[in-house]
Amino acid sequence: MNKTSKLVFIPVMLCFFAMGFVDLVGIASNYVKADLGLTDSVANILPSLVFFWFLIFSVPTSVLMNKIGRKKTVLLSLVITMISLLLPIFSENFYVMLVSFSFLGIGNTLMQTSLNPLVSTVIKGNLAATLTFGQFVKAIASFMAPYLAMWGASATIPSFGLGWRVLFPIYMVIGIITTLLLTSTPIEEETDKQDEDEDNSIASHFSKAFKLLGTPIVLLSFLGIMCHVGIDVGTNITAPKLLIERLGMPLNEAAFATSLYFIFRTIGCLTGSFFLRIMKCRTFFVISITMMGISMLGMFFGTTKLVLYTAIALIGYGNSNIFSIIFSQAILSVPEKKNAVSGLMIMGLFGGTVFPLLMGVASDAMGQAGAVLVMVAGVVYLFSYIAKVKH
Repeated sequence: MNKTSKLVFIPVMLCFFAMGFVDLVGIASNYVKADLGLTDSVANILPSLVFFWFLIFSVPTSVLMNKIGRKKTVLLSLVITMISLLLPIFSENFYVMLVSFSFLGIGNTLMQTSLNPLVSTVIKGNLAATLTFGQFVKAIASFMAPYLAMWGASATIPSFGLGWRVLFPIYMVIGIITTLLLTSTPIEEETDKQDEDEDNSIASHFSKAFKLLGTPIVLLSFLGIMCHVGIDVGTNITAPKLLIERLGMPLNEAAFATSLYFIFRTIGCLTGSFFLRIMKCRTFFVISITMMGISMLGMFFGTTKLVLYTAIALIGYGNSNIFSIIFSQAILSVPEKKNAVSGLMIMGLFGGTVFPLLMGVASDAMGQAGAVLVMVAGVVYLFSYIAKVKH
């Protein structure tokens, strides 16, 4: 790693940490539901709204990067994220939370789309290793959120009247530090010369991207990403509800289930990068999907803490490397159009909107088993994708 890379490494890794703020939506929606007495279908609008913006802003963000650069796009994403974290400090009103979660989704869309390309600009060493470590840092923020919420909700610490919402100012302070550090760090960005003479309008980018959906592997990979993210967000939301419904746990104790999920997802990210070097992608994909299938059985039928915790751990580990495998299959299949394919895969994060909405309706109708059935559909689709994993 050269001198410039070392200088940029800390603020870039803090940006990955800030990227993980989006995963607070799962535990936050559970606390909002309890505090405001909402149904599952209404409460699940909150996380669904966060991921809705990936559908709208992923392609426009790529156009924005061409105009203002990657660093400024990441900085803009941080500012929008800070606004999202500021609003809940003043009120837990449902509509305030809707606006807050919308800003969180918009900020995260900009960050997910611009941060990885920024890393490729400034890190001249092993890019794959750097991105893997970034995902590890992101996961730290993800599994910290439930602990901070539980800590704030307990009566043993001063939370300044915020209760579980104390996690918002804590993350906001970290975000401000990240913004200041990145702002003060000089970064030289190369010009994307291949796009200089092209039509970089949003309409043109959308047109080129959606034409690629006519390529079977791209369409199937897009749907695979939707299922992966839908299961990820769905587990984040549903895991505590399963413990509450079947074991009678209070929310503050059941919130550990979300952290357990992220702990095993983090372990999966770290160990997966090793396993993918020593075995075929298809073999590891089959192992991962099998773990997810077993997990679905445990979550659907489980009535003990051991079975439910085991199921949550299995889905965390099994789902941890699905995105990278599907993403690589799509990119390698259409190597001459990496930017457009990448934009479509990021747009696939919209699955985080579709699944929670369906799960909310299903769980209101037949309990949390209904929510699990929606995730089962996603796992079944991923089983069908096995034949497409070639590389």
